[in-house]
Amino acid sequence: MRLNEDHRAFADSVRRFVDTEINPHVDEWEAAGRAPLHDVFPKAAALGLLGLEYDPAYGGEGADHSFQLVAAEEYGRMHATGVGMALGVQAMMATPSLHEFGSAELKERYLTPAVAGTAVTAIAVTEPDIGSDVSRLSTRAVRDGDDWVITGRKIYITNGAQADWICLLARTSDEGGHRGMSQILVPTDLPGFSVARTFEKLGNRCSDTAELVLDGVRVPVANTIGEVGRGFQQQMRQFVTERMFAAYTTVGQCQYALDRTRRFIHDRTVFGRPLADRQYVAFRLTELQAEVDLLRSHNLVTCEALMAGEDITRMATVAKLKAGRLIREVADRCLQFHGGMGYLEETWTARMLRDTRLTSIGAGADEVMLQVLARLDGLPA
Repeated sequence: MRLNEDHRAFADSVRRFVDTEINPHVDEWEAAGRAPLHDVFPKAAALGLLGLEYDPAYGGEGADHSFQLVAAEEYGRMHATGVGMALGVQAMMATPSLHEFGSAELKERYLTPAVAGTAVTAIAVTEPDIGSDVSRLSTRAVRDGDDWVITGRKIYITNGAQADWICLLARTSDEGGHRGMSQILVPTDLPGFSVARTFEKLGNRCSDTAELVLDGVRVPVANTIGEVGRGFQQQMRQFVTERMFAAYTTVGQCQYALDRTRRFIHDRTVFGRPLADRQYVAFRLTELQAEVDLLRSHNLVTCEALMAGEDITRMATVAKLKAGRLIREVADRCLQFHGGMGYLEETWTARMLRDTRLTSIGAGADEVMLQVLARLDGLPA
């Protein structure tokens, strides 16, 4: 798949948004521990960023998935990755199931403001004792007449402290394993819902990450997204787009870091010569650029397959695994080639090293990606 002039014009508009509305403020937001999403999201929505692939009936742009790829790559130019992650949660993690499986009433009431940026959303799957093994999830929704009564805790929830509603995965029957789960849309202003705490993190400091408590929260059964008992399967589909968001953004992050480091090594003099004259430095950056080019090509092929309706589980898993490992290497090498300056908090390399470490953990750790791929290859895992 090749990008065209429409994609390039769109990329330019997203880049202007990043340069004018995000980057001038990230130091302030990092210090505050959160970006003001209710202020930022309407500006993103004005460019269509929160509903690129969604039905225009609910405020979406009706575009194809390739525009998500373009937007996510441009998010990689943000000086703090937490803002791009917040936008990704809204557009590619918390709302896809609602758009694909939700009733018209649910979409009108909840998707429309999410696309407009007037409502902030979050995806709530992980629990204190349940991370990658979603099949062991214990948050329960018990039916009482026309309501679900929900009790449980969710942890490490991005956008959780600011969310107006969450896409919650809960157990709605006594069936074990992956059976008997449902996705339920839960407004956060209901009695029994609370934010227990937010976390101080190694990186992504401007992204609020919360622990959520649901203590007998009563939600209409009509707030079930899709079919009761099919929540696990729906969430697995949502995970695929989440993993592609990570891979798309990684390409942008790596490209930004390599471009900036190449400029630096031309200006930095070591033993009377520009650092760029040192063969090891030049070759290592060149090798990393080649790997970024390969990931970009893989992303484009995966994007094309997704638009053709193909199952991209394997391709997305490969992309996520490669992205997590590649960004760690790029961040480390770029810091190394900045020398002592790169280790200073005031230099962009320090924040990048901290922020991008999450890529190998969030949306499925590297080890889980290997487990998925091993099983697809017929190996015991």
